[in-house]
Amino acid sequence: MKNRIIVLIVGFGVLIGACKTEKKEDTSETPVVSEQAIVGKEVTYTTESTTMKGFLAYDEAIKEKRPGILVVHEWWGHNDYTRERARMLAELGYTALAVDMYGDGKQANHPDDAGKFSGMVMQNIDEAKARFKSALKLLKSQPSVDSTEIAAIGYCFGGSVVLTMANAGEDLDAVAAFHSGVQLPIMPNKDLKAKVLVCNGAADPFVSAESVVAYKAAMDGIEADYKYIAYEEAQHAFTSKEADSLGQKFSLPLAYQEKADKESWTELQELLNNTFNK
Repeated sequence: MKNRIIVLIVGFGVLIGACKTEKKEDTSETPVVSEQAIVGKEVTYTTESTTMKGFLAYDEAIKEKRPGILVVHEWWGHNDYTRERARMLAELGYTALAVDMYGDGKQANHPDDAGKFSGMVMQNIDEAKARFKSALKLLKSQPSVDSTEIAAIGYCFGGSVVLTMANAGEDLDAVAAFHSGVQLPIMPNKDLKAKVLVCNGAADPFVSAESVVAYKAAMDGIEADYKYIAYEEAQHAFTSKEADSLGQKFSLPLAYQEKADKESWTELQELLNNTFNK
C-alpha cells in the first residue's frame, strides 16, 4: 500500500511537471504586438495672402521616416471627417496632413456656401496652387516624413483639387480621388507624373458620363498610369457616413455606401503600397 501511494505521488508530480512545461511553451509562442501611438495636432501655415489651419497625424511609435500624404477636404471645408481620414492613414504607418484649402479653417454650413467657397478656389488656380504648395512644403518639412515619397488624396472638391495639382505637375508620386469631378481646371497632360486612382459612384449625378469619357481619353492620350473605378449604385459622397443625413437635410443626392467605402479604401492602400513598395 505504501509503495502504491509513493507511485501515485510520483506520477502526479510528473503530470504537474508536464503541464507546467506545456504552459511555458505556449507562453513563449505568444506574438508580441507593438502598440501604436497616434499623434494628432493642429498646424498653421500660410501663403502671402492666406493663413490656413491644418491637422497633422502620425504614429509616434515609428522612428524611421515614412511617406507623407496630403488629405484634401470635401466642399464642406476642413472638418472632422478629413481629420479622421488623416488618422486612418497614420494608423497605416504614414504621416498625413489634412489641409485647409479655404483658409482660416473655414467650413460651410449650407450647400450655397460650399459652392461659393469651392468655386473661389477652383476659379483662381494660381491661389489654389499657392495654398496646395504651402501645405506640401509643410508636410515635407516634418521630421517623420521622407520628403521624396509624397502622395495626396481628396474627397469631392478635394478629389478635384488633387487631380488638378497632379496635372499641374506638382511633386506627387500618387494621387487618389473619391467621388470627385473629373472636368478639371487643368486636364491631364504631359506634366502629370503621379500614379492616379479615381473612385467614383456609378450613380453619382454630379459626375457626368461625358466628363468621364473625356477624362479617360485625356489620360489614355498621355499613357498615364491610372485606374478609374465606378461603383455600382454608389451615389455622391459614398465614403461619408454623414452623407445620408446631409442629403435629407438639403435635398441632395448624397448617400453612404459601406461596400464602396471599404472597397475604395482597400484600393487606396494597394495604390500606396505599390507606389512606396510597402
